[in-house]
Amino acid sequence: MVMFGVTGDLARKKLLPALYDLANRGRLPESFSLVGFGRRNWGHQEFAEQVREHVVQRARTDFDEQVWQRLAAGLRFVQAAGFEDDSAYEQLGQVLVDLQDERSTGGNHAFYLSIPPNSFETVSQKLSVHGLARRANSADESWSRVIIEKPFGHDETSAHELNQAVERVFAPDDVFRIDHYLGKETVQNLLALRFANRLFEPLWNNQHIDHVQITMAEDIGIEGRASYYDGVGAARDVIQNHLLQLLALTAMEEPISFDADHLRREKEKVLEAVQVPEDLGAASARGQYAAGTQDGHGVVGFLQEEGFDPKSTTETYAAFKLGIHTRRWDSVPFYLRSGKRLGSRVTEIVVMFKRAPNLLFTQADERQFGQNALIIRIQPNEGATLRLASKVPGTGMEIRDVDMDFSYGRSFTEESPEAYERLILDVLLGEPPLFPRHREVELSWRILDPFIKRWESLDLQPEPYAPGSWGPASAHELLARDGRAWRVP
Repeated sequence: MVMFGVTGDLARKKLLPALYDLANRGRLPESFSLVGFGRRNWGHQEFAEQVREHVVQRARTDFDEQVWQRLAAGLRFVQAAGFEDDSAYEQLGQVLVDLQDERSTGGNHAFYLSIPPNSFETVSQKLSVHGLARRANSADESWSRVIIEKPFGHDETSAHELNQAVERVFAPDDVFRIDHYLGKETVQNLLALRFANRLFEPLWNNQHIDHVQITMAEDIGIEGRASYYDGVGAARDVIQNHLLQLLALTAMEEPISFDADHLRREKEKVLEAVQVPEDLGAASARGQYAAGTQDGHGVVGFLQEEGFDPKSTTETYAAFKLGIHTRRWDSVPFYLRSGKRLGSRVTEIVVMFKRAPNLLFTQADERQFGQNALIIRIQPNEGATLRLASKVPGTGMEIRDVDMDFSYGRSFTEESPEAYERLILDVLLGEPPLFPRHREVELSWRILDPFIKRWESLDLQPEPYAPGSWGPASAHELLARDGRAWRVP
C-alpha cells in the first residue's frame, strides 16, 4: 500500500493504528508493505519510528513486539517536494519494484489518497504517467486500486468531473471511495436488523412509521481544522456522504444478495427517489456555534477560531427535511441533522412509529402516549434501543415509556473492529460492497446542491447557537412546523 498524506491527522490517528491492528489480528498478508509518500526528510528507519509512535499511542489491540517487527520490515518512505514532483514518483516506482523482489508483493498496489480533494486528480494522473497505476484489463494479473477520502467534489458537477478524471486512470471497480461510517458494525447490523428479523419488515413502511431522524452530533469544535473546514461546512462534510448513506440503508429495499452490484443498486434507487421540498427555506436550517460555556469550560465561537474569517458564512450546523417518492415511504419525512459543539457526541438513526390508538388509557397524556421508537446507535455506544410503553407498578393504570436495550459491548465478548480496519481489509481483498460508486456520490450531491445554492445566493450569516445546545432555533422550528420534535439523545 502507498499512502499519500501519511503525515496527516487521519493517517496518524486512524489509518496507521488500523493497519497495525489488522496485522495483530493476523489479517494482513505476510508480504504486506506500506510506503509513505510525503514532504518530510525521513529515511525508511525514521518513518518506521514515527509509525511505531502512533501505533503505540492509538492502536486498539495490545502492542506486540513480534507483530510490530514483521510489519516494520515492510515500511518504506519516499520524500516528495509536492504531489507534482516527478522525481518522487520515479523513486516510488523503484521502491515498489524493490518490494516486489524483496517481499513478493506480486506487483499489487493500493494507493491511499488521504490528501485534500483538489489533489486527487493530480496524483491519479501522475500515477498513470509514471506507469504505477494499471487498469484491471491489463495483461498481467496484478491489480492497482485507489482509495479516496471524502469529500468527493464540492457539488454534482465537480464530483462528475472528478469521477471521470479518476476513472480514466483506474477501472471503476478499482476505485474505493471511503465512507468510514459504512465500516461500522452497527451500520452493517442495520441490514441484519431489518432483513433477518420478521418483527420489523412488516412495519417498515408508511402505514406504521411516522418519520425518521438521522443525527450526527459532535461535542467539539473544529479542532484546528480551519484550512479544511472553512468553505466546506457541516452539509458538505457530513450530510452529503455519511447521513445520506445512512438514509439509503434505512430506506432501501432488500437486495437480492450482498453482492456489491445488488447492494449499490438498491441504495441508488433510494437516492434517485429522494424528493427535495419546494420550500427550501422551510425545509432546512443552518447555524454557527457561538462563544459560551460547555461542560463547565469557556469555549470560543466558530468565528473566533484561529484561521477563520470573522465574516465566514460556513455553517457548523445543518438540518434538512427530505421525502422519498416510493410506495413504501410516501408521506414519511426524513429529518437529517449534523453539527459541532452540540449537547453530546452521538450518531443515531431514530425510526419513530405512529401513535397507537388510545382507547383504554384515557388518563395518559396523548402527546406522550404509545409512540414507539427504534433507536439505532452508530456511535459511541454501538447498539439499538426499542422504546415501548409499559404500566407503572401500582394500583393505578399509569403508562410510561421503557427501553429494551441491545449493546454490542454487553452482548458480544469480541470487541468491534475499528471501521477503517474493515474498510482497508476490503480494499486489499477487492471486496467493494461497503464503498459507494460514482453514481451514488453524484446522486447525493444532486440532493444537497439546491440547499447549498440557496444559502450561497442569500449570502446570510448562519444563525448562532449556544455551545452545548442542540442547534439553532430554526432547527427546532423545522420539526415543530410538522408537529414533531427532535429526539434529545
